[in-house]
Amino acid sequence: MPSDNGLPQGLLGDDSLPLYSRVAGRLLDDISADGARPGDRLPSERSLAGRYGVSRVTLRSALTELAERDIIESAPARGWFLAAGYSHAAPDAPPAPTAAGGQSVRGFADYADQYGFRLRDKVLDSTVRAATVQESELLRIGPGAALFEMRRLRFLDGLVVVLEHNRLPLGLCPELAETDFTKDTLFATLRRADPPQLPKVADYSVEARHPTEEEGRLLDITDATPVLVATQLAFNQKAQPLEYTAAVFRGDRYHFRASITG
Repeated sequence: MPSDNGLPQGLLGDDSLPLYSRVAGRLLDDISADGARPGDRLPSERSLAGRYGVSRVTLRSALTELAERDIIESAPARGWFLAAGYSHAAPDAPPAPTAAGGQSVRGFADYADQYGFRLRDKVLDSTVRAATVQESELLRIGPGAALFEMRRLRFLDGLVVVLEHNRLPLGLCPELAETDFTKDTLFATLRRADPPQLPKVADYSVEARHPTEEEGRLLDITDATPVLVATQLAFNQKAQPLEYTAAVFRGDRYHFRASITG
């Protein structure tokens, strides 16, 4: 839910389905209502994005989710088609279970779409380099293995909210090194990988502190506003470490909320 200042709460604070999953459900309902059959071609991505009022990134994530359930399949340069195993009972079939009670890890862009905020990213730097010993232990890759690293500022409706530092094993998604992350999102790129890399569960911790001089400058903090530093280690559908991110949020533009179960 939005906070008092109109910005979304913490990434783990809402139990609703991510926007792309809701779009996938609506698309599946429409496919069934239209009496489509296996082999039928879906409308273009541009047309579907316009129909459901979402970005192309969100639409592609919805299509990927349906592809993972063997409901649709893609053909290079031809588009998306209903898979051979599709049946009209498909909309009633439950989605594949995930490692976190049916939920998946959602990204900042998912929340921007869900709440109707305009997202803009400014990439400060990105590179491919050798993983350090500490990074190799966290991500379970060999010391010196190729690592994709990116630092970026993320804005909602023109206001800077967070400074992110992302590190991912390049071997799981080589496309990371060639993606323009001012136009695409990290999680959408991972979902399109071959095989798809799906963030299913994450270890997440948060601490409050004063910003460093650099953090204050980048986050446009000129007073005593604190920052919330969130670290996340996300795992894919095979329980492999997928992404290690340290995110520094302006304390006045981010609310963290979580449910604790025993």
